[in-house]
Amino acid sequence: MRALTWHGRRDVRVDTVPDPRIEQPTDAIVRITSTGVCGSDLHLYEVLGPFLEEGDILGHEPMGVVEETGSGVTSLAVGDRVVVPFNVSCGTCFMCEAGLHSQCETTQVRERGMGAALFGYTKLYGQVPGGQAEYLRVPFADTLPIRVPDGPPDERFVYLSDVLPTAWQAVEYAAIPPGGSVAVLGLGPIGDMCSRIALHRGAGRVIGVDLVPERLERARQHGVDVVDLRDHEADIGDVIRGMTDGRGPDAVIDAVGMEAHGATAAKVAQQLAGMLPGAVGEKVMGRAGVDRMAALLTAVDVVRRGGTISLSGVYGGMTDPLPMMTLFDKQIQLRMGQANVRRWVDDIMPLVSDGDPLGVEGFATHHVRLEDAPWAYQTFQAKADGMVKVLLEP
Repeated sequence: MRALTWHGRRDVRVDTVPDPRIEQPTDAIVRITSTGVCGSDLHLYEVLGPFLEEGDILGHEPMGVVEETGSGVTSLAVGDRVVVPFNVSCGTCFMCEAGLHSQCETTQVRERGMGAALFGYTKLYGQVPGGQAEYLRVPFADTLPIRVPDGPPDERFVYLSDVLPTAWQAVEYAAIPPGGSVAVLGLGPIGDMCSRIALHRGAGRVIGVDLVPERLERARQHGVDVVDLRDHEADIGDVIRGMTDGRGPDAVIDAVGMEAHGATAAKVAQQLAGMLPGAVGEKVMGRAGVDRMAALLTAVDVVRRGGTISLSGVYGGMTDPLPMMTLFDKQIQLRMGQANVRRWVDDIMPLVSDGDPLGVEGFATHHVRLEDAPWAYQTFQAKADGMVKVLLEP
């Protein structure tokens, strides 16, 4: 089959690789019809190379059609249309039954001290082959895939794999009071969807911050009050407080993460670690890794006293300095973590099945062939060509 594979920093290629096969009675093989490129994939493209090996298959936002099932699968049949969550979760352990699928005890990567395995996302998360490919082996076929109806286009459902549950959890964790205010830092795919979900769930005001004109305009068209970071990098806190009665928003969602704009020293440190030989770079990142903290520090500054910060952007540094005195003094609540995809599916499914209040159809700015994935990664990384969300079509 054809699949997108990692070959080094900013070097991904579409190669011919062996087809996946049934390995356990509970597996299914899914023929991929659509698969997203996530902002988290860009971390692999840019800074997390020490945790990858040449030839690793990327991607964790797939959907498609069941082609084959193992002998133990009872709830799926060949021909079923499914979305595959990015968490590799069993659905039956203590953590999964508690709604913490990203901490699945069956697939926890214990040798790394990490939570549940993820599709297409480094040795830290199990080095499981990903879904930017023609076919994908899906374990736990009775409990993991999300069955969706035939008929509507893939774009109606594909975001159930990551974008929708990640954004839904970020808004849930933000605990925005009814009619309250939230600032969303970063208006890429997750931040954009967070903004839409916050408004849908009753936020009185959503303030979106970014520096890419196309992203700002998309958010503005969906009722978000946007702030252009290019104009207010030095006074962003004062600007947002001025929009919220001088005290700051009730909640802030950081949808940026480890590669925030600014923080030049941390950027250089990330790049240097990413260029080191694999084993050496892995040790450096694992023991002394630093993130670009600009977005998180902005969130701490901006949120009102007694407010909540919700982190959905990926962080991976082990030596990040946190302003603990400010967090304590402002009585800030902080929630974060990989999205527990299966936990939120029942809440979200009506919004993609009956009407389209979140605007998922048309959410992607680019639909490209799998063969053009290297171009898509390069363009997405550069924030060029108006690219906000990419769907690959094998």
